[in-house]
Amino acid sequence: MNTTALVGAQWGDEGKGKVIDILAQTADYVVRATGGSNAGHTVVSGGKTYKLHLIPSGILYPDTVNIIGNGVVVDPKVVLEEMSSLEALGVKLDKLLIDLRAHVVMPYHKEIDELAELAKGKNAIGTTKRGIGPCYADKSDRIGIRMIDLINPELFAQKLKSNLELKNKIITAVYGGKPIDYKTVLDEYNGYAKRLERFCVDTGVILYDAIKSNKRVVFEGAQGTLLDLDSGTYPFVTSSHPITGGFCAGAGVGPTAINECLGIAKSYTTRVGAGPFPTELDDEVGKHLLNVGHEFGTTTGRARRCGWLDAVILRLAVRINGLTSLAINKLDTLTGLKKLKIATHYVRGGEIVNDFPADITLLEGCTPVYEEFDGWTEDITNVKEYDKLPDAAKNYIAAIERLAGCKVSMIGVGPDRDQNITK
Repeated sequence: MNTTALVGAQWGDEGKGKVIDILAQTADYVVRATGGSNAGHTVVSGGKTYKLHLIPSGILYPDTVNIIGNGVVVDPKVVLEEMSSLEALGVKLDKLLIDLRAHVVMPYHKEIDELAELAKGKNAIGTTKRGIGPCYADKSDRIGIRMIDLINPELFAQKLKSNLELKNKIITAVYGGKPIDYKTVLDEYNGYAKRLERFCVDTGVILYDAIKSNKRVVFEGAQGTLLDLDSGTYPFVTSSHPITGGFCAGAGVGPTAINECLGIAKSYTTRVGAGPFPTELDDEVGKHLLNVGHEFGTTTGRARRCGWLDAVILRLAVRINGLTSLAINKLDTLTGLKKLKIATHYVRGGEIVNDFPADITLLEGCTPVYEEFDGWTEDITNVKEYDKLPDAAKNYIAAIERLAGCKVSMIGVGPDRDQNITK
């Protein structure tokens, strides 16, 4: 087999798009299997910047088949807007496939998402308000609308009517919002269906045959390990499983179909939205990471919270995902800092905490314990070989390998695909 899964090893926003783009150059298939338009990849290539939310990053390569799997929740409006923007940049869409089983994000999902978040007040979890959680909730409640339903006009009309009757009661009676008009949504989404129908197939069969034929398959991660619905910092998580296991359910493949798993992490830690963040920095170093690292969300534009690298989180990612190696991005962002730190473990109530706690209330009381390293001042953005990095940078990478218990195979020293070192 020749398959690689890429997963975020932190809270998302680790620069997965760049690494996926690098691997996609030689991939036959690139597969997105979880999440929705709440995720975003920024890919810089040939002087152009591509912002992708639902469409796999392999779309930039004309010979690569790009699959949106059954585990993705698809917002038709967003995916069509994305398709139009890509075509305007000269990108071909003839090898884009959307699984028939993928669920559809509807207007009532987005409305309820926003109203519910507002109703939580200070207990809001910081969703993107793009309807992802409510869509997955309908999927679990077995009332969801799938792509196969959307492209069947009669069935879609029936399901929409039934669902909207229920959702309007929730919108008006529970949240005091305005009801959504059935005919408006029906006409709008029928229009989307006509434009998307030609892309909709049973992708699981195609992917199975590709893997059996030893095609090069890259499974594209979205979000990050700490946002996993089960293993992350619940309830401050996403509504799907952005871990290796999520690819199996979300792409319709067995676990033995994945033979490599590459975890993507920054050389420091960031997160968007609310929730505990043990190594968060509210000082000049935090501002340096924010501004030099351009830490603003691809999807939301929100400023990301920044902090020192957390090895406790990386060890969790290695364990849960079965990582075979790590890619460390944005090493160049650390240039100019005199001292660097990595959290080796936490302390809570005088007790050492080596493993990431399941209880979020325990995490909130944890204080990180750091190992300190010398920084560097040399410009590393044009370095192509590991041995040519400053000694301090190599010492930092070696420490990551030691503390995470996983080898580092790639190092990003800038946003472009060429600013990358293979170790």
